[in-house]
Amino acid sequence: MSRRNRFIKACRGQDVDRTPIWLMRQAGRYLQEYRDVRQFHSFLEMCKKPELAVEITLQPVRRFELDAAIIFSDILLPLECMGIGLEFTDGGGPVLRNPLRTARDVERMGELDPEKDLGYVLKALEMTRNELNGTVPLIGFAGAPFTLASYAIEGGGSRNYVETKSMIYAEPASFHRLMEKLTNMVIAYLNAQIRHGAQAVQVFDSWVGCLSANDYKAFVLPHMKKLFASVDPKVPRIHFALGASHMLKLVGSAGADVNSVDWRTPLDEAWKQAGLKKAIQGNLDPALLFGPKEHLVEAARDILKRAANRNGHIFNLGHGIYPGTPVDNVALLIEAVHSGSKRR
Repeated sequence: MSRRNRFIKACRGQDVDRTPIWLMRQAGRYLQEYRDVRQFHSFLEMCKKPELAVEITLQPVRRFELDAAIIFSDILLPLECMGIGLEFTDGGGPVLRNPLRTARDVERMGELDPEKDLGYVLKALEMTRNELNGTVPLIGFAGAPFTLASYAIEGGGSRNYVETKSMIYAEPASFHRLMEKLTNMVIAYLNAQIRHGAQAVQVFDSWVGCLSANDYKAFVLPHMKKLFASVDPKVPRIHFALGASHMLKLVGSAGADVNSVDWRTPLDEAWKQAGLKKAIQGNLDPALLFGPKEHLVEAARDILKRAANRNGHIFNLGHGIYPGTPVDNVALLIEAVHSGSKRR
């Protein structure tokens, strides 16, 4: 079995010759070739010029024996198209210039036409599929409604999500309306990505761990169930909820084909909680890539041991690769996973 189909088979819980591996943020600042492109272009320019997005998407696949590529883009691009000003500051992260704080703000948020408004992402998907020529599958992605809502409400990242939770508790109808609009947008966007070449899609819920299990159940889960029920099931649908160790059973009930988990819970325990009938993705702490090589290999082997060669495991980090990650350690991890999980 080649890299061509290992990842997709694992997502479907089918037999594989060894555990597939890809890494969140595998195209990014830890690679010199990425930094070489970045010095001449802004982040948004790299996202919006298909030829640049294709080049960056392909960089890690050329360098490493990865089992999938993920399109280079950003989860916040749809918000810009919906009328929320977006800017990426040097070293400061994203800033949304007109955050949503009231029911009126929510209603003024525009609709999204993926084909028209995000055609550059769809074009990049088509071009990347052509360049990959079947060597590995291509993953598309979107931000989850709650994470997008929190960005839109807070006006950027947050440590305590006071504005978001204030809307949840003080104006629950407005929050649900915002989640409804964002859910419909994500459904349309992911289905468009699938039409244009994505062979799997991942939903990133990077901020949902700030919620209690009760709040997740009341304010997020119904929308996530609608999302996964409405995204084309002909491709695997992956659900990554960061910091959600306290509610993995709830997250696992949302309806994804693959639950991607962070490093806070051992893989075997997380798999049981999220549901053994579903595939699982994860879950190495990305900080381990900065440590001693022998410790990195030992940690990877522990995760593989916990997976116990069950069908349906995709090896990944529990979050994205950090800037400054030693490239040699990335290569070592990939080799350790492939060699340590060989079935035949």
